[in-house]
Amino acid sequence: MKTGSRMIKTVLCFLIIVCLCGCGSSRELNDLGIVLGVGIDKDVESGTVQITAQVVKAGEISSSGKKNGGSEGKAYVNFKDTGNTVFAAVRDITTQSSRKLYFPHSQVLILGRSAAEDGVTKYLDFFMRDPETRLNVYILVARDSAEGVLDTEPQLEKTPANMIFRLVEGEAKSTSQAMAVRLRDFKDSLMVKTNAPVAPIVEISDDGDQKTAKINGTAVFKGDRMVGELDKIEGRGLLWVLGKVEGGIIETTSSQGNWVSLEIVRAKGSFSTELVNGKVKITITILEEGNIGEQAGPENLTTLSEVAFLEKQKGEVIKNEVLAAIQKAQELDADIFGFGESIHHKYPKEWTAMEDNWDEIFSEIEVEVKVEAKLRLTGRINRPAVPK
Repeated sequence: MKTGSRMIKTVLCFLIIVCLCGCGSSRELNDLGIVLGVGIDKDVESGTVQITAQVVKAGEISSSGKKNGGSEGKAYVNFKDTGNTVFAAVRDITTQSSRKLYFPHSQVLILGRSAAEDGVTKYLDFFMRDPETRLNVYILVARDSAEGVLDTEPQLEKTPANMIFRLVEGEAKSTSQAMAVRLRDFKDSLMVKTNAPVAPIVEISDDGDQKTAKINGTAVFKGDRMVGELDKIEGRGLLWVLGKVEGGIIETTSSQGNWVSLEIVRAKGSFSTELVNGKVKITITILEEGNIGEQAGPENLTTLSEVAFLEKQKGEVIKNEVLAAIQKAQELDADIFGFGESIHHKYPKEWTAMEDNWDEIFSEIEVEVKVEAKLRLTGRINRPAVPK
């Protein structure tokens, strides 16, 4: 009995192993074109969509980049094609590429301004629907064309797509003046009726003979159309409210009027919603801690009175950035903060009467900003090195 049971188990294990070893749907790496970045542009005259797919050249990515007697060889190639839909344009690229496009390693998805203002739903559907694409890709808006951004000089990186990917992450962590937005988060915001999605803006910067890319501003959407943008100050104001400020520099002046740079080390931001006499009131609370990074004057900034003065100055700068973001959002009738959705969850009955008129309500809501800013450290020195 035991022998028969052992035999049955052995046969079942063998069958399971055989089933797991199947590779009928496998694909060789040499047959795939690894896509690192995608650009989407709308041809205004024809109404068609142009896709730019940046594919890495595996043979170049690990080399020094010097070929043919010292000339530099690119570690990527940009394939471009057009179609009435994104899927058709992507499939037509196979007539140019000897390898099938492979999207799971894509790092950035860039919308040209013409596509962003036209309405992005029809351009993003393929990337949300296809099982090979990934929703954790960063989404950006090009100030002009996405094609041009993917043709810029990558400088320290091997490919423009990888450079833009690192710019997005660096901007979010080092200055917090533009939000890093994943496609999944953009999609989720897009599907909430009163929410206004945002995405960082990438533009081309001419530096002599080279064209490089840089992050400069935040695109604001109403529905699925881009309706305006936030500058760097307004962009960080948005991140203060959402609690997503990770770092940055606040410039202010000392009691004697000299410039001081204060580093943001830690920050927390949140907001609460209330209905007071039928009107919406938003209270924004921000807690920030930082250090003295630099001073341009000779005064001693470590006295209690001077520290208190700088903390007050820093708090005012933060408050003004938040108010600037709120003012711009109200001008655009775009709830980029998610105030409406917060009220929806807290006051579901009252929300039914407010939802259809939220644009008008949002433009007139009362906002109170509370900031507590602290200075902790002064760096390696307490007082500046000035002659006696």
